[in-house]
Amino acid sequence: MIIVLVTLRDEYISSSYATKHIIIVSKGVESKMKARKAIIMGAAGRDFHNFNVFFRDNPAYRVIAFTAAQIPYIEDRVYPPELAGSLYPQGIPIYPEHMLEELIRQHSIDDVFFSYSDVSHEHVMHIASRVLAAGASFTLLGPRDTQLKARKPVIAVVATRTGAGKSTITRLVADVIKEEGLKPVIVRHPMPYGRFYPVQHFKSMDDLSRYELTLEEEEEYIVHLEHGYEVLAGVDYAKVLEEAERHSDIILWDGGNNDMPFYKAEHTIVVTDATRAGHEMLYHPGEANLRGADTIAINKINLVDESTVKGIVERCNAINPDARIFPVRSEAYIDAPDRVRGKRVVIVEDAPSVTHGEMREGAGSYIARMLNCSIVDPRAYAVGSIRDSYNKYPWIGNVVPALGYSKEQMLELEHTLNAADCDAIILATPADITRRLRINKPVARVRFTAIDANKPGLREHLKDVVMKMIHKHG
Repeated sequence: MIIVLVTLRDEYISSSYATKHIIIVSKGVESKMKARKAIIMGAAGRDFHNFNVFFRDNPAYRVIAFTAAQIPYIEDRVYPPELAGSLYPQGIPIYPEHMLEELIRQHSIDDVFFSYSDVSHEHVMHIASRVLAAGASFTLLGPRDTQLKARKPVIAVVATRTGAGKSTITRLVADVIKEEGLKPVIVRHPMPYGRFYPVQHFKSMDDLSRYELTLEEEEEYIVHLEHGYEVLAGVDYAKVLEEAERHSDIILWDGGNNDMPFYKAEHTIVVTDATRAGHEMLYHPGEANLRGADTIAINKINLVDESTVKGIVERCNAINPDARIFPVRSEAYIDAPDRVRGKRVVIVEDAPSVTHGEMREGAGSYIARMLNCSIVDPRAYAVGSIRDSYNKYPWIGNVVPALGYSKEQMLELEHTLNAADCDAIILATPADITRRLRINKPVARVRFTAIDANKPGLREHLKDVVMKMIHKHG
């Protein structure tokens, strides 16, 4: 007797999702197969998207749990029934990742699906080994099973590591689209660290308060809003796509970490970080992004020497000879240089970049040295989870990670900065913490812009890309 399970997936048309499951059995065999029990490993982003598009209405699987990593305070929640669908009337529990083996054994799990990003290839295979040793199968879902197809053209901006400068490049693309008389809408990779909103539409700064964001969520939206661009995010990216199609001529995917796009793109730009040379092929799924890129932007070349940039170009050419490669300068500027010039400062950096992104320091330190500041070591003043982060991520230099995943953690950040013996704060995270915290010292904010290192450069190339899209779509 032979039992064959065939899964037929229709193309996504205007965000609609259709899945047909056909079970073919020989005579005398039960016509219904038992669903395979699964765990989805994630970090409040890719995991929920994979569930929504592959598992939610799929009777071949029963998702028993999500596990959570990288981001604090996102475990011990429940993916709500209204998002989980009719197969999950109680929702789906979320557990910390350290419980993985216990969950596999307790529930006799058949399959574990790895669904988060910006981790080394070695890390992925250590997880796979844990899963296999516990008796389950280990799987990575690919673009054909997870990407949604849009009715509007999509340009995706992704990266090889978090903190490479995706959002800066995304704004450059948005500027080019706007100059051609078209309206871009930016769709940001999900970060449901607080409430599970199916769709979030940010049109103005007031919306940042309306959605009760964490500090990490705000830092990904605020600069786009300051430049006049609408931003969409949420948890249900089919519904997000429908909203984006209503409000845009071209959709811009601004990725999170080094994750792959959720939408099928007509053109994919991958950003590499010159200050982390060699990482291009060492992290998941950054290497996959690089191999599939149409355009590669080598960002922050002004912070390294020419030989470093040359090495990155050679590695990129070796694995993706068809991609166009453009060196880009990431220029940092500070809004109030006189507040910090020559003074004793504490530097606050983007948290994901200096935590799991493994950056020792960022643009704040660059600006401080440029303005002859004395950088104060903040570790002696850190409290609570801010203090703990230096032990968890020992490569962090003399900077404060802008951790604000909860109200309690934001208070710990506020206490750390107010207790520091310094004259001023250099704020190099995109989020404006002065909107959320009461800081007892002057604060100067750092901003970034992408500038072509060569002429013609990335901007001229993007104009050609956009013009071809306009011609193709009329």
